[in-house]
Amino acid sequence: QVQLVESGGGLVQAGGSLRLSCAASGRIFSSYALGWFRQAPGQEREFVAFISFNGATTVYADSTKGRFTISRDNAKNTVYLQMDSLEPVDTAIYYCAGSPGSYSYLPGAYEYWGQGTQVTVSS
Repeated sequence: QVQLVESGGGLVQAGGSLRLSCAASGRIFSSYALGWFRQAPGQEREFVAFISFNGATTVYADSTKGRFTISRDNAKNTVYLQMDSLEPVDTAIYYCAGSPGSYSYLPGAYEYWGQGTQVTVSS
């Protein structure tokens, strides 16, 4: 069992930065791949970024590549999402999710989900 708790969301102006954290409980965290997803009102949940269990592999959505950075610290059971050059279109609830498998951009591939943290980018 893995429980995930996101934090770090908030209100920021366009061009600004935020760093999201996702703290996990459970001994198997270091064996799980982690993903960040987001969901804006009226839209489907979409993939943002992925990191493998050991951090060796990262994958980004085209919309976040070059602006967002995913990382993890297995000693702290935490995964991070550094978001720079934020734009109003980045406004959404951001979720972290855990998967025992390899890379996937599909929400259905992830077993565990956090409750989400709101990110609002003003113009």
